Amino acid sequence: MLSQGRTEEAPQLLRRRARLPVPAFAPAHRYPGRAAAPDGPGVPARLGLACLLLLLLTLPPRIDASWWYIGALGARVICDNIPGLVSRQRQLCQRYPDIMRSLGEGARDWIRECQHQFRHHRWNCTTLDRDHTVFGRVMLRSSREAAFVYAISSAGVVHAITRACSQGELSVCSCDPYTRGRDRDQRGDFDWGGCSDNIHYGVRFAKAFVDAKEKRLKDARALMNLHNNRCGRTAVRRFLKLECKCHGVSGSCTLRTCWHALSDFRRTGDYLRRRYDGAVQVTATQDGANFTAARQGYRHATRADLVYFDNSPDYCVLDKAAGSLGTAGRVCSKTSRGTDGCEVMCCGRGYDTTRVTRVTQCECKFHWCCAVRCKECRDTVDVHTCKAPKKAEWLDQT
Repeated sequence: MLSQGRTEEAPQLLRRRARLPVPAFAPAHRYPGRAAAPDGPGVPARLGLACLLLLLLTLPPRIDASWWYIGALGARVICDNIPGLVSRQRQLCQRYPDIMRSLGEGARDWIRECQHQFRHHRWNCTTLDRDHTVFGRVMLRSSREAAFVYAISSAGVVHAITRACSQGELSVCSCDPYTRGRDRDQRGDFDWGGCSDNIHYGVRFAKAFVDAKEKRLKDARALMNLHNNRCGRTAVRRFLKLECKCHGVSGSCTLRTCWHALSDFRRTGDYLRRRYDGAVQVTATQDGANFTAARQGYRHATRADLVYFDNSPDYCVLDKAAGSLGTAGRVCSKTSRGTDGCEVMCCGRGYDTTRVTRVTQCECKFHWCCAVRCKECRDTVDVHTCKAPKKAEWLDQT
């Protein structure tokens, strides 16, 4: 069975640790005034070996940096300074710097969408400032949260590049050159024209760039990531919409010209959020080339399903090993029975209530010409926030 983790291979770890300064086994004449013990290495050497062994046993698994960090760089994308890129991704970055800028804008869009979709959940797609992994250790676990992040990030790349092509921001692509001629829909015949969004190029570049790292690793987790990446790409294509313009006398539709256009990215986010709810737990087959149901009686995953290996933590308390930030201090709803309700969000620990005064703009009126004037309205509301766990409870979880 292939390993489902992302920990570092032991030989690589040993080679890297071998460069640490360890006391050498040297002849006595190289250390004047210090004689070697007649029955083996001296105390300093044995102490050094013990320290090295302890370091190897306690070293936490390495978290690779991700191309997702491009979103934090904005217009300052310098390919050699982006951590976590494999050689193929670095080549594409150096060859297409304008695409990298669009990809960075797309990264900020899909991260905002992820945070919108999970704003009322214990795990709320929190990112870590100045952290090259962006999401921290939570992505080490092959959970349904990781499945969603890989899918939404891949979709974000497709959407950003496709949009940039059609808006003339990129020199390597423009409108869709393949959709031409006549076609037919429920309203009748039409001609393909206008500027159809070039989703073919967006999908092709996203597949080459985003999948490059997983294709190099070739383990069970890489297989999972590749599957979820593909789900994200196809989700964007799923919501292409047909837009048309009528031609004729007095607005009659004797002739229609139509083109394909991207839908708002929120539709893709909503769709992938539903796929997250119905994600399928799987295991990799012996040959590592496919998936099978995790347990007998579980349904098999289709190409449209998000897949994951590991159950998610409950995200109730701070757990650095699992990447959980806990829910202490999170705002909750006293009346809701959903995931944003205080009972669920606070994991049964209870909540604190604070009365605050909010100032909002109200009774706005348009005045000729040309201003909108509003009054300031003050509203006093109760804000409920989750209690922190008791110290003993926190220690049990960490």
